[in-house]
Amino acid sequence: MTSIALCQIPVSPDPAVNLKRAREALARAEGAELAVFPEATLTRYGKHITELAEPLDGPFVTGLAEAAREHGTAVIAGVFEPGPGRVYNTAVALRPDGTLAGAYRKIHLFDSFGSRESSLVAPGGEPAVVELAGLRIGLITCYDVRFPELARALVDRGAELFAVIAAWGSGVLKEDHWLTLVRARALENTMWTAAVGQAPNPAESNDGFGIGRSVLVDPLGVVRADLGSAPGVQVVRVDHEMTASARATLPCLEHRILKVTGK
Repeated sequence: MTSIALCQIPVSPDPAVNLKRAREALARAEGAELAVFPEATLTRYGKHITELAEPLDGPFVTGLAEAAREHGTAVIAGVFEPGPGRVYNTAVALRPDGTLAGAYRKIHLFDSFGSRESSLVAPGGEPAVVELAGLRIGLITCYDVRFPELARALVDRGAELFAVIAAWGSGVLKEDHWLTLVRARALENTMWTAAVGQAPNPAESNDGFGIGRSVLVDPLGVVRADLGSAPGVQVVRVDHEMTASARATLPCLEHRILKVTGK
């Protein structure tokens, strides 16, 4: 059994405000071994991300690491790293002692529904699995969840849980898309999936990013926790015995015939 805090916080354009909110969320995540924050926890989307992007040893991640160490909790959160001409949209993973367990640069960029993430963000190139809280965790960022081949690549790298971080855009059917896709990735891979989005933040932005609806989904696609749209922190528990039971009942990973090779 692993305890995970779903930290559905609103995200400001100001990194200092967001670091304060992350610290407060960690203080509320009492007993959690891992805290998962949204995509772009560093700052909200916008042209300013190129100016506010930081290296992983910059003040924002350093502050998160200090908070992780203070509370003895591993952390996954979204930041922006400086890149060649553009930035990287990066999921950073920190151990409970604050050291870096790994990082994942978002592969699939959101050039859809009238948005063009690629104008500001450079794509990453490699799927990433990190070891935190006694688990091998496959990292998925927002638009990535629409690509089942990424989830399968994480399975092939030994993932035991998916962590999906998002700043999901609002719009017609978008909330349905989010919940359907997260449940599908969990069910087709018989995988516990912790998916965390930004809480809506109309007081600080009207960009439409952030619907909330952070969820924990079990290996049979059942939603075990749903935070709705309000800011909140909820500690949930992942039962690893259920994964074994689900895979004995539904051995679809064993029944795979077509497998993608290479990157």
